[in-house]
Amino acid sequence: MIEILDSRQLAQAKESGALVGGILQTLKSRTAVGTNLLDIDQWTKALIADAGAQSCYVDYEASFGRGPFGHYICTAVNDAVLHGKPSDYQLADGDLLTLDLAVSLGGIAADAAISFIVGESKAPEDVAMISATERALAEGIAAAVPGARIGDISRAIGTVLGAAGYPINTEFGGHGIGSTMHQDPHVSNTGRPGRGYKLRPGLLLALEPWVMQDTAELVTDDDGWTLRSITGCRTAHTEHTIAITENGPEILTLPKQTQA
Repeated sequence: MIEILDSRQLAQAKESGALVGGILQTLKSRTAVGTNLLDIDQWTKALIADAGAQSCYVDYEASFGRGPFGHYICTAVNDAVLHGKPSDYQLADGDLLTLDLAVSLGGIAADAAISFIVGESKAPEDVAMISATERALAEGIAAAVPGARIGDISRAIGTVLGAAGYPINTEFGGHGIGSTMHQDPHVSNTGRPGRGYKLRPGLLLALEPWVMQDTAELVTDDDGWTLRSITGCRTAHTEHTIAITENGPEILTLPKQTQA
């Protein structure tokens, strides 16, 4: 299903997006060496409840996971990159952590992810990888104008990631979003320009460049959800929900204080 939102739904999407962006920044500010991933999950649960919102994850079941996810946020550490199921793990100095969050507020969902390094030990290759996903996301957003096609976004993202030297996995990528978390169209992190669905005002997309340092191949953890690099290399993932508008793309998942 491809959903086009009306003006009322778009206004609600801005509220949902600001909530997601704000929660992610709150969690980042609380996270330090020694923080337990299960604590991050419980903080997320409380922040969602305090906002009167609903988790998109806790009861979520999908073909690529085993049973309900059972947690409120994805926490992916080091070689984990997607669908990281929170576990009893205390973060160490230099860990590369990705927080991925989707929440529904007022019937409209928003989805975003941030990657950052915990503590003071910041390996240059980790910093560069996170930066590459952020730059790729910015280019993908810039390409998301009315009349463009999904392939134009994919090409913009893939050009940045490929130029930085990272293999690109095409099994998982961005997606449509709206009254439900995962919708068509799929937005691959590489592709051919001029192909795919034509962008229309009212379309919401969650764009999510993610990479692994030396492979495009994934392996699923014993928990049935967490996806890791098959070589054990480190990973990074950055995501925003955007709205296609008559005036171009609008980022929805920024905290309110950073929105124009």
